Amino acid sequence: MYLKHFGLQKAPFSLTADPHFYIDFIPHKEALEVITTALELGEGILKISGEVGTGKTLLFNKLQEELSSEYMLCCIDNPYLTAHELRCALADKIGIQKAEFDDQFLLTGLIKDQLLTLTEQGKKVVLLVDEAQALPDVTLEALRLFSNLEIASQKLLQVVLFAQPELDMRLADTKLRQLRQRITFSYQLRPLSDDEIEHYISQRLTQAGYRGATLFNRKVCWQISRASRGIPRLINILCHKALLISYGQQHYKITPKLVNQAIADTEDAYPLDKLKYWWGLLVSFLVLNIFLLLWWKGLL
Repeated sequence: MYLKHFGLQKAPFSLTADPHFYIDFIPHKEALEVITTALELGEGILKISGEVGTGKTLLFNKLQEELSSEYMLCCIDNPYLTAHELRCALADKIGIQKAEFDDQFLLTGLIKDQLLTLTEQGKKVVLLVDEAQALPDVTLEALRLFSNLEIASQKLLQVVLFAQPELDMRLADTKLRQLRQRITFSYQLRPLSDDEIEHYISQRLTQAGYRGATLFNRKVCWQISRASRGIPRLINILCHKALLISYGQQHYKITPKLVNQAIADTEDAYPLDKLKYWWGLLVSFLVLNIFLLLWWKGLL
């Protein structure tokens, strides 16, 4: 591959949500602060939402690193679970024997008892759920009921949901209003800005071991920004392809031409020629309106 060609120790733009490549940008930093603060306050259900590719799974993995020393974490990254399967998954993670899983009614009681025991031992249990928009309604309801478990003013289980905006749409439905009202803190991840993207690309390269001259200058970063719409996953794909094409052509710097080739080869990237087309229409529209205004005022 291109690692040796560019003097890299590892692939800088892998799509794997590796916490090693976590960068403390404002959206992710604020999301982490919301979660950690809300958990410290003892809140029951928290929600982090964002479009596909905005870094929710990376944040999910980073959070595991951040919280593992202070909380007992139960992580679920496969959301296609029935309510009973969710109970079984939680029961397994908090130490209940699998032989007890068959009776659903009994299992709920066992989970409550085990959570109470863990709380009395000074352990705080947090359930992290990735891709929560895919959870069936009955499973979401089971989560809500778990969040009701408490002693005095302390929750026995706290829940953090990571989801696409589709979950927000579902929560607007009347039948999920009880769950919606239980979500006390939420944060929506936004796309990266132009400056953040330039820094993002530079930081990923540095973390991968690159020590040479600037590979992606401001102009190509702008191209990537427009084509990716600020979505980190698309940024990674475009940068990876640009490096591959550059290596294939034995170049040591990423040029606008190489980025255009990467954009053309990426299905979800916004083609810059389309952007130029709409920009041209906008300019023509403004020029026409200025001409008509001057004509109307008798200046032409």
